[in-house]
Amino acid sequence: MRGTSVSTTGETGPAGSPRGEGAWSLAPRPLLTVPPLSLSLSLSLSLPFLRSGGALLTSTSGPGFHLMLPFITSYKSVQTTLQTDEVKNVPCGTSGGVMIYFDRIEVVNFLIQSAVYDIVKNYTADYDKALIFNKIHHELNQFCSVHTLQEVYIELFDQIDENLKLALQQDLTTMAPGLIIQAVRVTKPNIPETIRRNYELMESEKTKLLIAAQKQKVVEKEAETERKKALIEAEKIAQVAEITYGQKVMEKETEKRISEIEDAAFLAREKARADAECYTAMKVAEANKLKLTPEYLQLMKYKAIAANSKIYFGKDIPNMFMDSAGSQSKSAEGLAEGIQEEDGAGASEDTKLLHNIN
Repeated sequence: MRGTSVSTTGETGPAGSPRGEGAWSLAPRPLLTVPPLSLSLSLSLSLPFLRSGGALLTSTSGPGFHLMLPFITSYKSVQTTLQTDEVKNVPCGTSGGVMIYFDRIEVVNFLIQSAVYDIVKNYTADYDKALIFNKIHHELNQFCSVHTLQEVYIELFDQIDENLKLALQQDLTTMAPGLIIQAVRVTKPNIPETIRRNYELMESEKTKLLIAAQKQKVVEKEAETERKKALIEAEKIAQVAEITYGQKVMEKETEKRISEIEDAAFLAREKARADAECYTAMKVAEANKLKLTPEYLQLMKYKAIAANSKIYFGKDIPNMFMDSAGSQSKSAEGLAEGIQEEDGAGASEDTKLLHNIN
């Protein structure tokens, strides 16, 4: 029975649903001795409906105490709250001809109060047998008949519950509006032992394969890590070498610039000194040219003669001095050279001779 009821008549409540969820009845005969009427109690979780002489009455009763005629009027309680129907040991044949069994399929559903009368009228109080239990067998066998064992047992197993829910609700919307399927839960089916061992072996091999694949990934990851470490180390060495090379290049460039600056300074100094010496020589030459007057040359001639400690006379030196203009110019040049040597090295103690070149 889906609901909870208490009857004070000598009759017990009907057997109700084969699940027998929360149903109980009492018949305390010694307590009440009022045979014309009987008292029934329905709790809030159920909605009782009445039969009079075997005919279903059009009205239903709500929760609470109700009076009815004994032996003529009977009632049954229908649960209108959320409940779970279990369908056990459902056989199913796959497209390959393998027979499998689902130990338990749970269907969570609830019945709207306004639809109780129509559903009970059309499908009796045990409406769940026709609308849920039988429908589960039908839909599950249809699903298995078009799929292989591999699909039912592994690949599409996660879709079975949702497919059953949609199929049930679609039919119930047409056949029994007001019966709502909230969820369907399906257990793993039982398959033949030989096939099960093969699947277990296959799963074991898959596990080994996954382990090997994971080990390979670990090795590849470690190798990748080592490669990255080596690459980072090489990049670091290359960067250090590049920095060192750049530093050496900068040092050489600095030394080069310093050398160029020093060379430029030395060249400037030497050029300045050479310019100074050239300027001095030019000025000395200009001064000497100013000195080379006939009077000055005559004076220097006598000084040179006076400075000699020895004077040679003879026929080999017939002309000691030449008064001609050409001879005087050459004599002046020789005298100028003698003056420069005298200024640089000093006067010699030896006798200096003036040669007149014709």
